[in-house]
Amino acid sequence: MQKLNTRLFAAFAVAGAALLAACSGESEDNTSSPSEKSRATPRLVVSYDGGVRVLDGKSLEEVSDIDRDGFLRLNPAGDSRHVFVSTDDGFEVLDTGTWRESHGDHSHYFTAEPRMTDIEFDGPKPGHVVAHDDTITLFFDGSGEVTTMPGEALSDGQPETSDYRAPQAHHGVAVKRADGTLVVSRGDEDSRNGVAIIGADGEQITANDQCPGIHGEAAAAGGVLTFGCEDGVLLVRGGGEITKVPAPDAYARIGNQAGDDDSPFVLGDYKTVPDDRLDDDEIERPRKFSLTDTRSGTLRVVDLPTSYSFRSLARGQDGEAVILGTDGALYVFDPATGRQVARHQVIGAWTEPVEWQEPMPLVEVLGGTAYVSDPSTDTVVAVDVLSGTQVARTSIDVDVSEVVAVAG
Repeated sequence: MQKLNTRLFAAFAVAGAALLAACSGESEDNTSSPSEKSRATPRLVVSYDGGVRVLDGKSLEEVSDIDRDGFLRLNPAGDSRHVFVSTDDGFEVLDTGTWRESHGDHSHYFTAEPRMTDIEFDGPKPGHVVAHDDTITLFFDGSGEVTTMPGEALSDGQPETSDYRAPQAHHGVAVKRADGTLVVSRGDEDSRNGVAIIGADGEQITANDQCPGIHGEAAAAGGVLTFGCEDGVLLVRGGGEITKVPAPDAYARIGNQAGDDDSPFVLGDYKTVPDDRLDDDEIERPRKFSLTDTRSGTLRVVDLPTSYSFRSLARGQDGEAVILGTDGALYVFDPATGRQVARHQVIGAWTEPVEWQEPMPLVEVLGGTAYVSDPSTDTVVAVDVLSGTQVARTSIDVDVSEVVAVAG
């Protein structure tokens, strides 16, 4: 769940659009003049085969459509404004054109035309992007390279970065923490088995190899990090404490997780069929999910009356566990007890495609609003998470691949 971040750049709106553009890292070729608003303006970014489209977060009306070739993946930068767009050559940065300026006891809110900035991070097979502890961490699967930068840096143009390279390239993830340490996955092209904690001097502090198939990351209250394994979860606390939370099943892949900085509970998927037991044209369609209590180091497995996909997991504004089922319903659970607190029928029933790149329904939550895309009807729907009341609905003439919401 994306949080509001008020620590953005400060500039004087009365100084005019040119000065504001300079302070916000706007390039000279951006002729869109900022417009001040009375409140924050959320926006929704959707990717599709051919570009990215920016919608108004309230009305779902189109704000901008930007052409880009290829299969585009989206990752929030964590500053409530920018979005990383993964391309064949690396990461590009989209400015969604909505932001705030904080002045102590109050803020000013602005919007402008969304645009692709000239900020780029080149590298082979761009993978995970993690925003944590006011730091952005990029991981390149093709090289094992890790690139980190301050969380507010994108507002000032191409930022200075710090780099680290894993011993071997792999499909991995890394997280830079406030104490200067880097938590990075370990593995190679054939397998992955754990994490290492790297000090600010680049030397390894400690490591843990008890996480076969490590994939994905989430953050919980108290700065705890979780990493999914094929038999449970790894918890990383403090300077060098790494703890394994075993799953009740011998094989239990928790490869996708959704955390909340204010909640000790982490929502994860839960698959129990190894890939080598599936045919090439088969995928597991799980009907259970996991809730990890990072305080006690325990893992709860909860039944769901339908299946779901890796794009089905989200968190509500109060930490609720939100899951979009293949029956078209949005399920809301209390993460502390695993009790279902709401079910809202949002779209029609659907089937997860075998190829994960194919468009499928997905959910993205910002504040109290859940955004659900439905490729079968070419629509995007916004509903209230707790009541299920439809807030907005729009037809969209593209097959949505991924969605990111920004608060502005």
